[in-house]
Amino acid sequence: MDINAVIAKELGVENWRVDAAVQLLDEGNTVPFIARYRKEKTGTLTDEQLRDLDERLKYLRNLEERKASVIASIEEQGKLTEDLKKRIEAAETLVAVEDLYAPYKQKKRTRAMIAKEKGLLPFAQEIMIAGNSFNLSKEAEKYISEEKEVLTAEDALQGASDIIAEDISDTAEYRAHIRKLTFEKGSLTAAAKDKDAESVYENYYEYSEPIAKVAGYKTLALNRGEKEKFLTVKVEAPADEIRSYLEKNLILSGNTEVNEFLKAAIKDSYDRLLAPAIERDIRNELSENAEDSAITVFGKNLEQLLMQPPVAGRNVLGWDPAFRTGCKLAVVDATGKV
Repeated sequence: MDINAVIAKELGVENWRVDAAVQLLDEGNTVPFIARYRKEKTGTLTDEQLRDLDERLKYLRNLEERKASVIASIEEQGKLTEDLKKRIEAAETLVAVEDLYAPYKQKKRTRAMIAKEKGLLPFAQEIMIAGNSFNLSKEAEKYISEEKEVLTAEDALQGASDIIAEDISDTAEYRAHIRKLTFEKGSLTAAAKDKDAESVYENYYEYSEPIAKVAGYKTLALNRGEKEKFLTVKVEAPADEIRSYLEKNLILSGNTEVNEFLKAAIKDSYDRLLAPAIERDIRNELSENAEDSAITVFGKNLEQLLMQPPVAGRNVLGWDPAFRTGCKLAVVDATGKV
């Protein structure tokens, strides 16, 4: 990825201006210094453009570093394919990279890992491609083994379900679609831990609002209320629609017994693995956007405060002495207009 070219396109400026600004930032110059004293090098990029450039530069460089780290990790495991490598390299966000890395990430010992250690992976794979004549109960009996601690057919079925549930959770396409669906149709809710407790968060004691419409200041207030243990905040997702989407993609045969088993595995995958992960992602995204918005609002308010007339009812002349670039003069009238 040509990071400078990407940033230039996003900002709508020429590449050479971004190249110059990046070089100055890499040399240790600050945004205010570049905006004030290096205008001629950057083609007069404003301080706002430079801040956006700096933030985006850091994000994209972090993204490229993470891509390289993920590719190296998967390659070390001997599981990197050319297609997977291209998909990782084409990812445009850290969330997309993490979704692709999920199946290969080193995890704590999960229920699916334990089931695979017991030799139940082939059984799970058979279930996923089972035809109409597949007898689930009888096939499960074949995997009973005291040595592997699979003592009953129910143990074998549970282990296969755990493997299928984790595979569903680790599929990047499912995660991306469910995250999008939850953001578009889900709600952010809050409830009081103690309804009788007095606090500044009483407006949120019975709160629910579509995620897509939650204002930044509300997100920050909910976060504070949760941190101070006045509120319980949750993401309410369209669970039925999500499970229906997964069933449509995963249940392909007319075998009733297998289909009911897969529906249970899908429900477990969503309730136990996907829903908590998606909720964390969405809460993090809402918080980051809210913080950025708060900084923007603060900047506008501060600008208005600074631009107030310093002496009421009088015109004021400001003088910025300089030898190399010449003196600058500015006049603020009685209304604060420059």
